[in-house]
Amino acid sequence: MERMTRWFAPWLLMAVTLLSVQTAQARDLPDFTGLVKQAAPGVVNIATTSSVSASSGPYGQQDVPEIFRRFFGDQMPPMPGAPQGEEERKSLGSGFVIRKDGYILTNAHVVKDADEIMVRLNDRRELPAKLVGSDARTDVALLKVDADDLPTLKIGNSDDLEAGEWVAAIGSPFGFDHSVTAGIVSAINRTLPSETYVPFIQTDVAINPGNSGGPLFNLDGEVVGINSQIYTRSGGFMGLSFAVPISVAMNVADQLRTEGHVSRGWLGVVIQPVSKDLAESFGLDGTKGALVSDVSDDSPAQKAGLKAGDVILSADGSDIDDSTTLPRLIGQVAPGDEVSLQVMRGGDQRKVDVTVGDWPDQTAADGSPSSASSNDQTKLGIAISDLSDQEKQQLDIDNGALVRRVDPRGAAATAGIQPGDVVVSFDQKAIDSADQLIDAVKQADGDRAIPVRIVRDGTSLFVALRLKVGD
Repeated sequence: MERMTRWFAPWLLMAVTLLSVQTAQARDLPDFTGLVKQAAPGVVNIATTSSVSASSGPYGQQDVPEIFRRFFGDQMPPMPGAPQGEEERKSLGSGFVIRKDGYILTNAHVVKDADEIMVRLNDRRELPAKLVGSDARTDVALLKVDADDLPTLKIGNSDDLEAGEWVAAIGSPFGFDHSVTAGIVSAINRTLPSETYVPFIQTDVAINPGNSGGPLFNLDGEVVGINSQIYTRSGGFMGLSFAVPISVAMNVADQLRTEGHVSRGWLGVVIQPVSKDLAESFGLDGTKGALVSDVSDDSPAQKAGLKAGDVILSADGSDIDDSTTLPRLIGQVAPGDEVSLQVMRGGDQRKVDVTVGDWPDQTAADGSPSSASSNDQTKLGIAISDLSDQEKQQLDIDNGALVRRVDPRGAAATAGIQPGDVVVSFDQKAIDSADQLIDAVKQADGDRAIPVRIVRDGTSLFVALRLKVGD
């Protein structure tokens, strides 16, 4: 018996210890009941009605879930036999009250093209809402209902969020009002395709169709984001949800309420990330910064003296850790204000002060290179030729050497150069002709990465070229 006791004692002690640890951990888990009781009255359900073409989707638009309309838009072709004419489309989303006098925040895509917007409050009242304004770039919309003394939510500071922090969402997934889900912040400052102005909050909070526009809370019951998008292959939640930071959303809401539109700062530059090879080619210590690949004519950047090949390292003292950081920082600057940029040019740092402009509505049209034959070969592994007058006019370009063919085994192909590209500078020296490019390549140092600026489909970008393939 004594031997058995000695054998069991360590295991019993371990079991008790584990149980104690688990109990302590359970006590440390967040309790969201108080948050929900406090915040739920300020969360609303949003229902929209709009008239659309019956053939604009494969099933008739009222049968297409909101999540598919959000992610596929009008790209789905109509199916054979789809009804023609007009039909009524209904959609559901969420929102929350930010002012007692009836101002409500939601996603722009929730109310896009809506003919009628109805807001259902927590007390079951249904009120028609007017769209004050929306901003597609940040996916934020501001609504107004005719009501007073509405329950509002506390607005937090999304800049204080950290990965691993507990958060909760309240919304109407699939129309189930005031559903609560919780999780953690997976990452901050996420960049999504075509969303360069929003540093998204990524969470693993369960978000589904109908949650869009609803609030994301921290443990203090403060709104830190607007649930906007999910990554999905099934149409439902897969563990990747994205919210617009409330600091971004409230800035947009204030402009929509007071001005009726949103103004954001604009430099007039085309930028790209700084890869390891590009960093070496420009003499940078690391891959931080935003590389200017083109400067728009008559833009604030051009007036301030910024040039293609400049690497913007900071703006008003804020470091540009990644190229996507620059549009966010400049977008927060009021048009007409001055921003101080720290720029690397030709291996030297300099300060450039730019008076920020207002973001233009139109973008430049793309050009397409024409085809022609040439036998000018270089050790880049490409066939090049001079630009004809017609090609210069089509491409809206004054100088460069047109790439006709690319050897898939050559250095140019390795760098990403493609047929139809126009080489406009080589090692930060302008290229006016094919012969000039050939001479520049002959004189180049093959032991380092060389910055090459090209124009492709109307867009300027840099590639890092190594003449010795495989280095």
